[in-house]
Amino acid sequence: MKQLEHLQEVDVFQKIGGHEQVVFCNDPKAGLRAIIAIHNTTLGPALGGTRMYPYSSVDAALDDVLRLSEGMTAKCAMSDVDFGGGKAVIIGDPKKDKTPAMFRAFGQFVDSLNGRFYTGTDMGTTMNDFIDAAKETNFINGLPEAFGGSGDTSIPTAQGIIYALKATNQFLFQTSALEGKVYALQGLGKVGRKIALHLLEAGAEVYVTDINESVISEFLEEANTFQSAVHVVSPLEIYQVNADVFMPCAMGGVMNESTIQMLNVKAVVGSANNQLAHETDAELLYEKGILYAPDYIVNAGGLIQVADEQYGANKKRVLQKTKSIYQMILQLYAEAQANRITTVEAANRKYARRLEEQRNRNNFYSRNRRPKWDIN
Repeated sequence: MKQLEHLQEVDVFQKIGGHEQVVFCNDPKAGLRAIIAIHNTTLGPALGGTRMYPYSSVDAALDDVLRLSEGMTAKCAMSDVDFGGGKAVIIGDPKKDKTPAMFRAFGQFVDSLNGRFYTGTDMGTTMNDFIDAAKETNFINGLPEAFGGSGDTSIPTAQGIIYALKATNQFLFQTSALEGKVYALQGLGKVGRKIALHLLEAGAEVYVTDINESVISEFLEEANTFQSAVHVVSPLEIYQVNADVFMPCAMGGVMNESTIQMLNVKAVVGSANNQLAHETDAELLYEKGILYAPDYIVNAGGLIQVADEQYGANKKRVLQKTKSIYQMILQLYAEAQANRITTVEAANRKYARRLEEQRNRNNFYSRNRRPKWDIN
């Protein structure tokens, strides 16, 4: 029996890989089943949103939170913020399972980590959910401005994507203009809708899809004055559109061997996290001559905003830092081209250099958590 228990324990630790800490949160009375994953705190305490989704199993939820939290380490490193990577998932249907008690219970679990993990909204959660969580902990970011936060993170996220699109156009077409280009946009959520409207206003043509028909209807009402430039297609057809750029702005893992073969575009630039089903799928895009903008760089606008809250919310400062995405993407494309490697490999090299350079230099913990008797 002891041997069996040992084997099971080894399997668990193999699954979590290089993660520093994984916390299972269970409060049956509040209906809470959640997992918090802290991947790496070299650059500072872990930072990442909390996603709510009706996962088919606990294993599926664990796989997702491990993947997402590792991606946050890379995003924080590339965004030059003093945070490491973390993420949380709540198992449940956000349309019917949410309660204030659930998020207060979740806030208590976050607080128990004593500042190792800061969190806020993600897919399936809203700022209002975290108003409840913030009643139990101070380690919440992205609250409404009326509650001392910096407000809607989808605004800088969408703006960062626009900068990445302009950089991509500059690299491919020697002009950063959005006008006259065709974009295939998958997902019309908080970020996707803002991007689509911006593209239409800039004079672009947009193909859109979403699994929720009511979301499409709402978008068409908003985009009424651009009817001739908007084309609605099915979730499968969006991969086959003849466009300049394919834009994944919904769930991750949509770029795989099957979907990549369908693509008829020059580049992939989107807001979804972990767009590649496997990192090796970057090679498939490379072989097909499709330029790929690593998601953890282009969608970092929201992260930049919530990280900035620790120094006092400042929209001008956030916008200035978000603008850096343009140059970062251009430099990445140039480095990948010069070394004949994928953009993912180029980004990973830069991310690794950043972690190594900053190792043992970050004093975020010490300057905020000195012992009471330390008077120096």
